[in-house]
Amino acid sequence: MAIDKVVLLVGGVGGAKLAYGLKELLPPEKLTIIVNTADDFWLYGLRICPDLDTITYTLGERVNKKMGWGIANDTQQMLGALAELGEDTWFRLGDIDLATHLLRTKMLRDGATLTEVTERIRDALDVQHEILPMSNDPVATVVETAEHGRLDFQDYFVRYRWQPQVQALHYTGADEAKIPPRVREALSAADAIIVGPSNPWLSIAPILSLPGMRNCIKERDVPRVAVSPIVDGTAIKGPTAKIMHELGVPQRAQSVADYYGDLINAFAYDEQDAPLTVDGLRTQPFQTVMRSDRDKMVLAERLVRWIETLVD
Repeated sequence: MAIDKVVLLVGGVGGAKLAYGLKELLPPEKLTIIVNTADDFWLYGLRICPDLDTITYTLGERVNKKMGWGIANDTQQMLGALAELGEDTWFRLGDIDLATHLLRTKMLRDGATLTEVTERIRDALDVQHEILPMSNDPVATVVETAEHGRLDFQDYFVRYRWQPQVQALHYTGADEAKIPPRVREALSAADAIIVGPSNPWLSIAPILSLPGMRNCIKERDVPRVAVSPIVDGTAIKGPTAKIMHELGVPQRAQSVADYYGDLINAFAYDEQDAPLTVDGLRTQPFQTVMRSDRDKMVLAERLVRWIETLVD
């Protein structure tokens, strides 16, 4: 049975790759992308939203494909000038990229919501598919480390290149943050909900930490499918496997399914981990490593076709 509306939960580069594949497969009215905002932070008076920008630039065909983030062919003359003034320019901001942050900051200070800002930027970059921040309220991932104590997420991830040992993760502000109306509407109308191959602890957990979010997802009697970011015991990119080891979680695809628990009713994993049976879940192996745009589109198409077979 064909599915009419898909909601994708993502954050970061891995999620952006699947979002791109789904964008190529599904028309705008059939796909909504809900994005982690717990990586957002202030820098030089600007509000930076790394995951929102990565998703938007990827869908808008502007992303630096080599890095997976930022804008292709961007320059960093502003950062060079700051370095000459003695600044530690540990977070790389491109000159063209600055326009996004300047506009976002101005709109937020003028009273716009993050949802409204994201829509303005998306429209301006001719991105047709709906991209929604998980909340209009600030939520911040804080990483408790063995070496440096509590670190703001970008300090852990960028300044220290995710090398400190993770002891615990906190999502500050999540208890008070609200789910935006358009996120609720998208979930309530979804015929399928996909949790992308993003880091479960850094990208997806903040979304799920919002009061009521898990219930909004679980109450939908539709395919709720997670795609594993772990392939043959490791992560294609980023610290997922390292964090699993440091938190005492076995570094295997099944641990991802176990982590999501009853939030999902189906699980997609890589062919290198086949066969995989998880109690209570329908499972299916795919080629999940997305090195090219074609890989992204092939995975998206095969994933959606499989999900259609799960619809009663």
